[in-house]
Amino acid sequence: MEEELQQLEALKEQLIVYLATNGVQLVIAVLILLAGFWIGKSVANLILKICEKRQIDLTLARFFSGFAKVLIIAFALIMSLSKAGIEITPFIALLGASAFGLSLAVQGPVSNYGAGIVLIVTRPFRVGDTLTVSGQSGVVDFVKLGSTELTNEDEERITIPNRKVLGEIFTNSHEYRIVEGVVGIDYAADPEQAIGCITQAVKSVDGCAEDREPVIGIDAFADSSINIGFRVWVPTNSYHRKRFALNLAVYHALKKAEITIPFPQRDVHLIRSETEQ
Repeated sequence: MEEELQQLEALKEQLIVYLATNGVQLVIAVLILLAGFWIGKSVANLILKICEKRQIDLTLARFFSGFAKVLIIAFALIMSLSKAGIEITPFIALLGASAFGLSLAVQGPVSNYGAGIVLIVTRPFRVGDTLTVSGQSGVVDFVKLGSTELTNEDEERITIPNRKVLGEIFTNSHEYRIVEGVVGIDYAADPEQAIGCITQAVKSVDGCAEDREPVIGIDAFADSSINIGFRVWVPTNSYHRKRFALNLAVYHALKKAEITIPFPQRDVHLIRSETEQ
């Protein structure tokens, strides 16, 4: 117990001597680091404003600003460590010695960052586009180095690793998604009249894409009905609301035109045998 107390006392004395000798340098190092964070943030905001004025893509603008911020902070960190009297050469040597192990440990994140750079440079999609990948669909909100973030109509944030985005087949429908619906009419009804009613109905719904005409036609000849299919482009951020509104409009239009929507039915005929007769 006495030995431990002596060790603690010696450690305290060493700490006091170190602070007395290098106290000013430590304060300067902390100030350099804080200044680095402030300058990095200011430069990042300035780059974003310049890119916005020159109408540079938001994904590239965020990449440039983030890269500049990280570079400035890293430079400030090296300067502060040097000012505090901490040698960074051993850290670099240790990093080089453990590079192989680190490469295996960070293989996943590194592949995400590599895929992120490819996505940022090639720009197969932009912020605001509608992306469908790995069974997930939403509006692109942020393309980071490691991941791509989507938002959907339910205000959920979907984060997809960039190696999944780059390695999968994805669909970019820009700011729209397509509503595909099918409604059956009776075989005795006039399909051309039904198509006309459905066309007027879907066009009456506000908020659909004005530059893309809806497509309506006979989808299939089913057992109990002629199936009329309709395809309408709607904004992604209101996909389900527009889908419900379109279905309701189609129903009211067919009902007003007295066009029957049939349901599956089966006729059963009972045949008596001669003995029963």
